[in-house]
Amino acid sequence: MQSIRSYNEDKDSAARLELSIVMPCLNEADTLEICIKKAFQGLSDAGAIGEVLIADNGSIDGSIEIAQRAGARVVHVTSKGYGNALMGGIAEANGKYVLMGDADDSYDFLEIPRFLNQLREGFDLVQGCRLPKGGGVIKPGAMPFLHRWWGNPMFSFLVRLWFGAPINDVYCGLRGFKKEFQQSLKQNCTGMEFATEMIIRSSLSGAKIAEVPITLHPDGRKTHAPHLKTFRDGWRTLRFFLMCSPKWLFLIPGLLLLLMGGIGSGLAMFGFKIGPATFDAHTLLVSSLFLLLGYQSVIFSIMTKSFAVSVGFVPPDIRLVKLYSVATLERGLVLGTLATLFGFGLIIAAAFSWGESNFGALDYSYTMKWVIPGATCAALGFQTILFSFFISMMGISRR
Repeated sequence: MQSIRSYNEDKDSAARLELSIVMPCLNEADTLEICIKKAFQGLSDAGAIGEVLIADNGSIDGSIEIAQRAGARVVHVTSKGYGNALMGGIAEANGKYVLMGDADDSYDFLEIPRFLNQLREGFDLVQGCRLPKGGGVIKPGAMPFLHRWWGNPMFSFLVRLWFGAPINDVYCGLRGFKKEFQQSLKQNCTGMEFATEMIIRSSLSGAKIAEVPITLHPDGRKTHAPHLKTFRDGWRTLRFFLMCSPKWLFLIPGLLLLLMGGIGSGLAMFGFKIGPATFDAHTLLVSSLFLLLGYQSVIFSIMTKSFAVSVGFVPPDIRLVKLYSVATLERGLVLGTLATLFGFGLIIAAAFSWGESNFGALDYSYTMKWVIPGATCAALGFQTILFSFFISMMGISRR
């Protein structure tokens, strides 16, 4: 045990460290010592030269002194937040690999060898899994009902569907990774989203990801409640998922709206009937709204993805490159101008029809089939012109 701890203080030996165990800490006096002891034992069982690093986020309950007495190295992180604490600790880690885990004794650091074996085999990220679906075990009282049966399974399903992450427990905080790989992800979430951000960025970058089943134990803290807040952190997770996926936030809803708008417009233009229901001007009006909203949503998906790629939030997408090669500024301007002129042409035709009736009452069912499509085409054309200029500006740096 002492030979392992000595690497925490010997700078000349730091380069030889294989594994750094990083624990974020905010007033964890109840459980910190047992976690550190298990971590050192896990290092010994794995035959690894390593260190235990406590990323303290402003503890005032004696956690710092407990960590130092137990042989851990303490890094003081002044910026508040779970993500800030972990980023500060990981940045100071000396190991080739890093294993992060909470200091509440819910994770068993004696399971370190299983993570390290996968890292030694070449995986970039090794994610723990507490859920039975992935082979994990949840001890009685270890996870709230909503977390176990709704929140965690739902978000884990979404991260597999939206981002292709091969995992079953997106929230598990016990995970190992190559330090160099994690630093390349350039994470910037300072709160609880840090853990899910790591999964999403890793998956989008094509990383080699493995999953290790683990056992989750009840939180061992007695003096304060868990830091996690069910609905607040659940919303923050969903919000972050949506921000990372323009496809599901904008593109898919936009395409569905366009589909409904197109079908509704077709039915209304020909006065189609289904039983007693007649699709007429009112259907056409609502359908035009769907078309406008759907087109705007698709445009936002392209703009959002372009911006996310430009700032390095997501990796480059070959589909976006192909789109830029086809959807040039000039083509967009021509298409937008033609749609706008066509729209105004329909409106002018309706105006002539009004003039022919001496500007009196009109057959709205007939006239609106000119006015509504005209207004819709004019709006879509003008949006296309504006979008073409904007997206061209976004693409300047790629030329």
